[in-house]
Amino acid sequence: MITKAILPVAGLGTRFLPASKSIPKEMVTVVDRPAIEYVVKEAVAAGIKQIILVTHSSKASIENYFDRNFELETSLENKKKYDLLAEIKNIVPSDVSIVSVRQPQPLGLGHAVLCAKDIVGGEDFAVLLPDVLVKDKTEHSDLAQMVERFKQTHAAQIMVEAVPDHLVNQYGIVDVAQSPAVGQSVKMKGIVEKPAIDQAPSNLSVIGRYVLPAKVMKILETTPKGAGNEIQLTDAIAQLQTEETVEAFRMQGQTFDCGSKLGYLKAVLHYGVSHPKLGADFQHMIKELQL
Repeated sequence: MITKAILPVAGLGTRFLPASKSIPKEMVTVVDRPAIEYVVKEAVAAGIKQIILVTHSSKASIENYFDRNFELETSLENKKKYDLLAEIKNIVPSDVSIVSVRQPQPLGLGHAVLCAKDIVGGEDFAVLLPDVLVKDKTEHSDLAQMVERFKQTHAAQIMVEAVPDHLVNQYGIVDVAQSPAVGQSVKMKGIVEKPAIDQAPSNLSVIGRYVLPAKVMKILETTPKGAGNEIQLTDAIAQLQTEETVEAFRMQGQTFDCGSKLGYLKAVLHYGVSHPKLGADFQHMIKELQL
């Protein structure tokens, strides 16, 4: 059973400057809550009981957000603002813990995952990149389906989505014998990082959700620096493929790259129009802008 998820949040967010100069990019709000809350809720909905933030000294506001604020709670209670009080007290369920560990140097995604080794222990785990929001189209989320598939097969799961052919050179693209149906997994042959259009093995891009066996931590301990002179999670997964099956899971939902400004604006639009309280008014505002 997968109960632990690693969220690497130590990056400086250069794609989101100047906002990320003083605000962690993960704390930029999508409608009425920070982007990272959506990712944490996604993990919790898939059965995760412990969120491990791999963080940086400048990201204390993320840890503070998921901590209790007794002064604020007392103020809301005294003012009888019980709806708001309930909302801030229930950001995560009481049976879910959030812990953090520092990444002392920016040495890559693989290194960030390795920083959580002592907390993960000998357990299998998930990795969720908080730059990417996944808006599920069904109650049974894509991540939950990946966790179930891992439980059945013990094969690592890498979430992928189809991208237009002319964009494959912007992503890590998986090599598969046959393209999986939506909501299904197939064995991977490899991952090609940003291939030329005429050399891409498929149009299925890796999007930042992984369910991995515990042995990946041992592989990362000996993984040499790769692209960008950093320890890459992709290299560790490639090594894992030489030892056992790794599968690509084709997602059903929709992704939003909130690390980019346009991706963030797209997320605000989509989450805004479906917001239970603000959605109708927001849609009306959009119609007014189109006049």
